[in-house]
Amino acid sequence: MSRKYVIAGNWKMNKTSEEGAELAKDIVLAVGQQAEVEVVVCPPFTLLESVSKVLEGSNIKLGGQNMHPAVSGAYTGEISAEMLRNHFSSYVILGHSERRAYFDETDNFVNQKVKVALENQLRPILCVGETLEEREAEKTLDVVKTQLVDGLVGVSAEQTGSVVIAYEPVWAIGTGKVATPEEAQVVHAFIRQTLAELYDSAHADKIRILYGGSMKASNARELLAQEDIDGGLIGGAALESNSFIDLVKVAIDQD
Repeated sequence: MSRKYVIAGNWKMNKTSEEGAELAKDIVLAVGQQAEVEVVVCPPFTLLESVSKVLEGSNIKLGGQNMHPAVSGAYTGEISAEMLRNHFSSYVILGHSERRAYFDETDNFVNQKVKVALENQLRPILCVGETLEEREAEKTLDVVKTQLVDGLVGVSAEQTGSVVIAYEPVWAIGTGKVATPEEAQVVHAFIRQTLAELYDSAHADKIRILYGGSMKASNARELLAQEDIDGGLIGGAALESNSFIDLVKVAIDQD
Protein backbone atom coordinates (compact mmCIF):
# COMPACT_ATOMS: atom_id res chain seq x y z
CA MET A 1 0.00 0.00 0.00
CA SER A 2 1.48 3.34 -1.07
CA ARG A 3 0.79 6.14 1.41
CA LYS A 4 1.94 9.72 0.85
CA TYR A 5 4.29 10.89 3.59
CA VAL A 6 3.09 13.68 5.87
CA ILE A 7 5.59 16.04 7.49
CA ALA A 8 3.72 18.25 9.96
CA GLY A 9 5.44 21.02 11.91
CA ASN A 10 4.05 21.77 15.37
CA TRP A 11 5.38 25.21 16.30
CA LYS A 12 3.88 24.97 19.81
CA MET A 13 4.01 28.29 21.75
CA ASN A 14 6.69 29.93 19.62
CA LYS A 15 7.06 32.76 17.09
CA THR A 16 5.47 36.17 16.63
CA SER A 17 3.32 36.88 13.58
CA GLU A 18 6.29 38.38 11.76
CA GLU A 19 8.61 35.50 12.65
CA GLY A 20 5.99 32.95 11.68
CA ALA A 21 5.39 34.60 8.33
CA GLU A 22 9.13 34.57 7.60
CA LEU A 23 9.42 30.90 8.52
CA ALA A 24 6.42 30.07 6.34
CA LYS A 25 7.89 32.04 3.42
CA ASP A 26 11.13 30.07 3.60
CA ILE A 27 9.22 26.78 3.61
CA VAL A 28 7.01 27.83 0.70
CA LEU A 29 10.00 28.94 -1.38
CA ALA A 30 11.85 25.67 -0.81
CA VAL A 31 9.14 23.00 -0.89
CA GLY A 32 5.85 24.81 -1.47
CA GLN A 33 5.24 23.60 -5.00
CA GLN A 34 6.22 19.93 -4.67
CA ALA A 35 3.43 17.41 -4.27
CA GLU A 36 5.31 14.20 -3.42
CA VAL A 37 5.09 14.84 0.33
CA GLU A 38 2.21 16.48 2.19
CA VAL A 39 3.64 19.33 4.26
CA VAL A 40 1.64 20.87 7.11
CA VAL A 41 2.51 23.76 9.42
CA CYS A 42 0.68 24.22 12.73
CA PRO A 43 1.42 27.65 14.22
CA PRO A 44 -0.09 29.17 17.38
CA PHE A 45 -3.63 30.52 16.92
CA THR A 46 -2.38 34.12 16.82
CA LEU A 47 -0.35 33.32 13.70
CA LEU A 48 -3.03 31.56 11.67
CA GLU A 49 -4.01 34.65 9.69
CA SER A 50 -0.50 35.81 8.81
CA VAL A 51 0.72 32.31 7.96
CA SER A 52 -2.37 31.43 5.91
CA LYS A 53 -1.71 34.43 3.66
CA VAL A 54 1.85 33.26 3.06
CA LEU A 55 0.71 29.72 2.23
CA GLU A 56 -1.90 30.88 -0.29
CA GLY A 57 -1.18 29.42 -3.72
CA SER A 58 1.25 26.80 -2.39
CA ASN A 59 0.80 23.12 -1.60
CA ILE A 60 1.61 23.65 2.09
CA LYS A 61 -1.36 22.92 4.36
CA LEU A 62 -2.26 24.88 7.51
CA GLY A 63 -3.24 23.24 10.78
CA GLY A 64 -4.32 24.21 14.28
CA GLN A 65 -2.64 22.95 17.45
CA ASN A 66 -5.90 22.25 19.27
CA MET A 67 -9.63 23.08 19.25
CA HIS A 68 -12.67 22.90 21.48
CA PRO A 69 -15.55 20.61 20.46
CA ALA A 70 -18.23 23.25 21.11
CA VAL A 71 -19.48 25.39 18.22
CA SER A 72 -19.20 28.57 20.31
CA GLY A 73 -19.84 29.80 23.83
CA ALA A 74 -18.31 30.71 27.18
CA TYR A 75 -15.00 28.88 26.75
CA THR A 76 -12.44 31.56 27.47
CA GLY A 77 -9.16 31.03 25.66
CA GLU A 78 -10.50 28.33 23.35
CA ILE A 79 -11.03 28.14 19.59
CA SER A 80 -13.63 26.29 17.52
CA ALA A 81 -13.47 24.17 14.40
CA GLU A 82 -15.29 26.91 12.46
CA MET A 83 -12.67 29.45 13.53
CA LEU A 84 -9.90 27.16 12.26
CA ARG A 85 -11.72 26.62 8.97
CA ASN A 86 -12.23 30.38 8.65
CA HIS A 87 -8.44 30.70 8.54
CA PHE A 88 -8.22 27.95 5.89
CA SER A 89 -6.91 25.26 8.23
CA SER A 90 -7.02 21.74 6.85
CA TYR A 91 -5.60 19.89 9.86
CA VAL A 92 -5.80 20.05 13.64
CA ILE A 93 -3.58 18.33 16.23
CA LEU A 94 -5.69 16.63 18.90
CA GLY A 95 -4.74 14.77 22.07
CA HIS A 96 -1.13 15.92 22.08
CA SER A 97 0.70 14.60 25.14
CA GLU A 98 1.22 18.15 26.40
CA ARG A 99 -2.53 18.75 26.32
CA ARG A 100 -3.11 15.48 28.15
CA ALA A 101 -0.41 16.17 30.77
CA TYR A 102 -0.77 19.92 31.42
CA PHE A 103 -4.50 20.36 30.82
CA ASP A 104 -5.79 16.97 31.95
CA GLU A 105 -7.45 16.14 28.64
CA THR A 106 -9.11 12.73 28.74
CA ASP A 107 -9.57 10.21 25.95
CA ASN A 108 -13.29 11.00 25.96
CA PHE A 109 -12.70 14.73 25.53
CA VAL A 110 -10.20 14.11 22.76
CA ASN A 111 -12.73 11.84 21.06
CA GLN A 112 -15.34 14.61 21.12
CA LYS A 113 -12.86 16.86 19.33
CA VAL A 114 -11.99 14.22 16.73
CA LYS A 115 -15.65 13.79 15.77
CA VAL A 116 -16.29 17.54 15.59
CA ALA A 117 -13.15 18.06 13.50
CA LEU A 118 -14.33 15.47 10.98
CA GLU A 119 -17.80 17.01 10.88
CA ASN A 120 -16.16 20.32 9.94
CA GLN A 121 -13.89 18.94 7.21
CA LEU A 122 -10.77 19.17 9.36
CA ARG A 123 -8.30 16.29 9.32
CA PRO A 124 -7.49 15.37 12.93
CA ILE A 125 -3.95 14.34 13.79
CA LEU A 126 -4.80 12.11 16.74
CA CYS A 127 -1.81 11.76 19.08
CA VAL A 128 -1.18 8.66 21.17
CA GLY A 129 1.83 7.63 23.21
CA GLU A 130 3.26 6.47 26.51
CA THR A 131 5.29 8.15 29.24
CA LEU A 132 8.71 6.89 30.31
CA GLU A 133 7.15 5.38 33.45
CA GLU A 134 4.57 3.52 31.36
CA ARG A 135 7.24 2.32 28.96
CA GLU A 136 9.46 1.00 31.76
CA ALA A 137 6.41 -0.80 33.19
CA GLU A 138 5.96 -2.44 29.75
CA LYS A 139 2.55 -0.80 29.33
CA THR A 140 3.31 0.91 25.99
CA LEU A 141 0.94 -1.14 23.84
CA ASP A 142 -1.86 -1.07 26.43
CA VAL A 143 -1.66 2.72 26.74
CA VAL A 144 -1.49 3.26 22.99
CA LYS A 145 -4.41 0.90 22.32
CA THR A 146 -6.63 2.57 24.92
CA GLN A 147 -5.90 6.07 23.62
CA LEU A 148 -6.42 4.96 20.02
CA VAL A 149 -9.61 2.97 20.52
CA ASP A 150 -11.21 5.53 22.85
CA GLY A 151 -10.13 8.40 20.59
CA LEU A 152 -11.88 6.87 17.57
CA VAL A 153 -15.23 5.99 19.20
CA GLY A 154 -17.99 6.92 16.77
CA VAL A 155 -15.65 7.44 13.83
CA SER A 156 -16.85 5.43 10.84
CA ALA A 157 -14.67 3.44 8.46
CA GLU A 158 -15.47 5.95 5.72
CA GLN A 159 -14.21 8.83 7.89
CA THR A 160 -10.85 7.19 8.57
CA GLY A 161 -9.57 8.45 5.22
CA SER A 162 -9.40 11.89 6.82
CA VAL A 163 -7.73 10.71 10.04
CA VAL A 164 -3.98 10.81 10.72
CA ILE A 165 -2.50 9.09 13.77
CA ALA A 166 0.70 10.32 15.44
CA TYR A 167 2.63 8.04 17.75
CA GLU A 168 4.55 10.23 20.16
CA PRO A 169 6.52 8.48 22.87
CA VAL A 170 6.28 11.15 25.56
CA TRP A 171 9.78 10.38 26.82
CA ALA A 172 11.21 11.34 23.41
CA ILE A 173 9.47 14.71 22.95
CA GLY A 174 11.88 17.61 23.22
CA THR A 175 14.42 15.46 25.03
CA GLY A 176 16.61 14.57 22.08
CA LYS A 177 15.91 10.91 22.82
CA VAL A 178 14.51 8.93 19.93
CA ALA A 179 13.03 5.48 19.78
CA THR A 180 15.14 3.35 17.50
CA PRO A 181 13.56 2.82 14.07
CA GLU A 182 12.84 -0.75 15.07
CA GLU A 183 11.21 0.27 18.38
CA ALA A 184 9.07 2.85 16.62
CA GLN A 185 8.07 0.36 13.91
CA VAL A 186 6.84 -2.14 16.51
CA VAL A 187 4.38 0.42 17.89
CA HIS A 188 3.37 1.72 14.45
CA ALA A 189 2.67 -1.83 13.28
CA PHE A 190 0.64 -2.43 16.44
CA ILE A 191 -1.37 0.74 15.77
CA ARG A 192 -2.12 -0.41 12.23
CA GLN A 193 -3.10 -3.86 13.51
CA THR A 194 -5.45 -2.23 16.04
CA LEU A 195 -6.97 -0.08 13.29
CA ALA A 196 -7.55 -3.22 11.23
CA GLU A 197 -9.36 -4.77 14.19
CA LEU A 198 -11.48 -1.63 14.63
CA TYR A 199 -12.30 -1.33 10.93
CA ASP A 200 -10.66 -3.66 8.40
CA SER A 201 -7.27 -4.11 6.77
CA ALA A 202 -8.21 -2.13 3.66
CA HIS A 203 -9.04 0.99 5.67
CA ALA A 204 -6.16 0.49 8.11
CA ASP A 205 -3.66 0.29 5.26
CA LYS A 206 -4.68 3.75 4.04
CA ILE A 207 -4.31 5.60 7.35
CA ARG A 208 -1.08 7.56 7.74
CA ILE A 209 0.74 6.99 11.04
CA LEU A 210 3.34 9.61 11.93
CA TYR A 211 6.24 9.37 14.35
CA GLY A 212 6.33 12.23 16.83
CA GLY A 213 9.45 11.86 18.95
CA SER A 214 12.35 14.17 18.07
CA MET A 215 12.48 13.33 14.37
CA LYS A 216 14.98 15.44 12.41
CA ALA A 217 16.81 15.24 9.10
CA SER A 218 19.66 13.22 10.61
CA ASN A 219 17.43 10.33 11.74
CA ALA A 220 14.43 10.69 9.42
CA ARG A 221 15.75 8.44 6.65
CA GLU A 222 15.98 5.39 8.92
CA LEU A 223 12.61 6.09 10.55
CA LEU A 224 10.80 6.68 7.25
CA ALA A 225 12.26 3.48 5.84
CA GLN A 226 10.10 1.50 8.27
CA GLU A 227 7.03 -0.10 6.72
CA ASP A 228 4.42 1.57 8.93
CA ILE A 229 6.00 5.01 9.55
CA ASP A 230 4.35 7.45 7.16
CA GLY A 231 5.92 10.74 8.20
CA GLY A 232 6.55 12.84 11.25
CA LEU A 233 4.92 15.26 13.67
CA ILE A 234 7.83 17.60 14.13
CA GLY A 235 8.47 19.88 17.12
CA GLY A 236 11.90 21.45 17.62
CA ALA A 237 13.12 20.84 14.07
CA ALA A 238 10.08 22.70 12.71
CA LEU A 239 11.07 26.01 14.29
CA GLU A 240 14.03 26.68 12.00
CA SER A 241 13.50 26.74 8.26
CA ASN A 242 16.62 24.87 7.17
CA SER A 243 16.11 21.96 9.56
CA PHE A 244 12.44 21.58 8.59
CA ILE A 245 13.12 21.92 4.87
CA ASP A 246 15.94 19.38 5.08
CA LEU A 247 13.57 16.96 6.79
CA VAL A 248 10.94 17.43 4.07
CA LYS A 249 13.60 16.82 1.41
CA VAL A 250 14.61 13.57 3.10
CA ALA A 251 10.96 12.47 2.89
CA ILE A 252 10.81 13.48 -0.79
CA ASP A 253 13.93 11.45 -1.54
CA GLN A 254 12.51 8.52 0.40
CA ASP A 255 9.24 8.57 -1.49
